[in-house]
Amino acid sequence: MMRSFISISSHIILTLIFAVIATATGQTIERAALKMPAFAPAINQTNKGLIQNDGSAANVRAPYHGPVVKGVNTKTLTGKVMCGYQGWFGTPGDGSSEQAWRHWTKHRGPLADGNAKIDLWPDVSELDANQRFPTGFKMAAGNPAEVFSSFERPTVLKHFEWMQEYGIDGVFVQRFANGLKNQPTLGDDNTVLASCREGANLHGRTYAVMYDLTGLLAGHIDDVINDWRALKNQMVITEDPAYLNHRGKPVVAIWGVGFNDGRKYTLAECRRLVDFFKNDQEAGGCTVMLGVPANWRELKGDAVSDPELLDILAMADIISPWTVGRYANPAEAAKYAENNLKPDLAWCRQRGIDYLPVVFPGFSWHNMYGAASDQIPRLHGQFLWSQFLQAKRANVSMVYVAMFDEVDEGTAIFKCVNDVPVGQKSKFVTFEGLPSDFYLKMVGAGTKLIHGETTMREKTSLPPQD
Repeated sequence: MMRSFISISSHIILTLIFAVIATATGQTIERAALKMPAFAPAINQTNKGLIQNDGSAANVRAPYHGPVVKGVNTKTLTGKVMCGYQGWFGTPGDGSSEQAWRHWTKHRGPLADGNAKIDLWPDVSELDANQRFPTGFKMAAGNPAEVFSSFERPTVLKHFEWMQEYGIDGVFVQRFANGLKNQPTLGDDNTVLASCREGANLHGRTYAVMYDLTGLLAGHIDDVINDWRALKNQMVITEDPAYLNHRGKPVVAIWGVGFNDGRKYTLAECRRLVDFFKNDQEAGGCTVMLGVPANWRELKGDAVSDPELLDILAMADIISPWTVGRYANPAEAAKYAENNLKPDLAWCRQRGIDYLPVVFPGFSWHNMYGAASDQIPRLHGQFLWSQFLQAKRANVSMVYVAMFDEVDEGTAIFKCVNDVPVGQKSKFVTFEGLPSDFYLKMVGAGTKLIHGETTMREKTSLPPQD
């Protein structure tokens, strides 16, 4: 399949098109004023053929110089609803260095009945044919069931287009610390991050890096430190117009501090990492967000019992407790809000720390682990909306939605289908007959709620119709 770089003349045309679109939507557009002049690739250009053998490419690791559409305020997290963006899905033939089914399957081999790792099936109907990849599954009509690859630049740009269309502020782009030393994995991660950066700039959204420490071995905190130095020096990421700032500094998130699940890295290493992001003379000066267990404040349950955890959290600028799976219906969510969210918020406010609660639409990982299908039902949106209402009642100023694209654990809020593939061994959950964009609309309505642009309403059938 033929791929070509954009010419200078077509780039000028592209910029004019963006200017017309921006003017029509009341937004403004400008060029990113960074270190080196460059021309943005064409909007329909994929990443095939751009990655070098070492997993890097000039247009991926270099600063962004493309069009910049001014949309959401990138200078503060206050008032924002942000989603987690995994961006970890890959397929054979997507041009990535790994050339495999990544995160779609449980084992090596094709994405076919019995080997699916996902519980939701994505809606790829808006993607071009060369961005859709056939699987071993068939739809009821007999046609091949298709999925996407996060490595495909136009696919990521489409996701950011949806964020703009439905009024979602932006994403925390996941960056897994245990893969930073693996060059193929790192190259793919850099490509996805670069696509997110471009998507945020083109569609007036914001983004920030979230380092997930899950699976990191002891003694490897320097992997994260060195990676951040590279992002700052090569991508100049913290100077990017769409990169999220808060309290006058670029935001960086560290997820996985203080969990009581046998992690190899230590609290002392976490302390060192927080200190680096805040105080390093060259790469520090960041606003640090920490993703922590739900019971962090009381040092019990999913949290370690070591009081050092609270000392480390007192160093943070933002605390975000992980609540996925910690409650399973609106009543339990309300109980969690009383017993955890409100006291957590008070603890943080006493110390001048911002608090970012996590909400999620449902949960299912039957195909991954053999657990019950639809373990935490979505209840036609009532479950997610109830959490937005609890957050608003508690007067929180920001919310994190888990997740934008997480079909593995059934928490995705992007477009998914109800007409799922036919399988005997693999079983898929649906959106319960609701439109594929229902949860995008609901999160957009939740964003308006947190923004203070709309009043609280109990019925989930109302917000998506606004």
